[in-house]
Amino acid sequence: MTNTPDTQTMTELAAQIRLWGRELGFQQVGITDCHLEQHGERLHAWLDAGYNGDMEWMGAHGDKRWRPDLLEEGTLRVISVRLDYLPPDTQPVQVLKDPGKAYVSRYANGRDYHKLIRKRLAQLAQQIDTFCEERGIEARGRAFTDSAPVMERALAEKAGLGWIGKNCMVINSHAGSWFFLGEIYTNLPLPVDVSEEPNQCGECTACLKVCPTDAFVDAYTLDARRCISYLTIENKGPIPEEFREPMGNRVFGCDDCQIICPWNKFAKPTGEPDFHPRHGLDSGALMDLFRWSEEEFLRKTEGSAIRRIGFERWQRNLAVALGNSDPAPETVAVLEEALGCATPLVAEHIEWALMRLRSGRRRKRKIKRPSE
Repeated sequence: MTNTPDTQTMTELAAQIRLWGRELGFQQVGITDCHLEQHGERLHAWLDAGYNGDMEWMGAHGDKRWRPDLLEEGTLRVISVRLDYLPPDTQPVQVLKDPGKAYVSRYANGRDYHKLIRKRLAQLAQQIDTFCEERGIEARGRAFTDSAPVMERALAEKAGLGWIGKNCMVINSHAGSWFFLGEIYTNLPLPVDVSEEPNQCGECTACLKVCPTDAFVDAYTLDARRCISYLTIENKGPIPEEFREPMGNRVFGCDDCQIICPWNKFAKPTGEPDFHPRHGLDSGALMDLFRWSEEEFLRKTEGSAIRRIGFERWQRNLAVALGNSDPAPETVAVLEEALGCATPLVAEHIEWALMRLRSGRRRKRKIKRPSE
């Protein structure tokens, strides 16, 4: 007969979960309930406005995204974890200021985080199962890390890992926002954490102002269709011309709204070797990366989040960045040579880049939203 979990046992287990989480390398573990009604309302409004662009999957699962019990039947609590990823000795501002360098979002400088976090969450789930089996308690759980319709930022906020800032990132007053999130849905009635991280953005609007494409409709609302991360990663087609110049040298994602956030002065470099830069992707030369063959791209992005966009979109993004670089004869020559064997998608962006370089145009300040 299955024992009914009592309060004392669940309190003991919650303490163990935090201990096990730290031993597994997570910087913080929190536990919350499943009530995300307000976040669900905001999600529906965001989708109705079309801010998700071509990311149809954002609205493809009905209410499962904000109703954990619909996604995983019987879910009562969510265990939320964070894992720091900021590479040591990283110089994001210096790279952004160098038109000959390629800027890759810091989370993608090393190995893909999904497998690492998923493996550790599976270990944590197994420890929970063992604890419960020894006491005759039925435990059911499922681990996630950006792998299902889960409102991970809303859950992290409720679990006390930080607050959702004006840039839509989870911010922690002791660790900034350079961290990954993961979750375990469980049927266990664990005691929930009361958030100790009230919103501390205050009157600051630095993240909204710094965005190169003015992708923020207002505080806490991002129009993904204008976001460089969306344009360089999720977008499968051409990058709209109005956004190519503001992209600068950002070839995979964008970190501007995190780089400028005052709370990130408290961010600590990760101790995870897997998140350290590989193949010079933290400050690679645009020309070197553009010269990669498809075989070289596949080899050097093995185990990397970058591989998901494929070689064609990688070249598309690099062509735009080269169009925003110094108009050196060598750059023009390399682009002209590549044009002959480029796919139609890449060729469109190479032609744009060549037009800019031949005319000697340089990158200007960021654009403004149409309403301004």
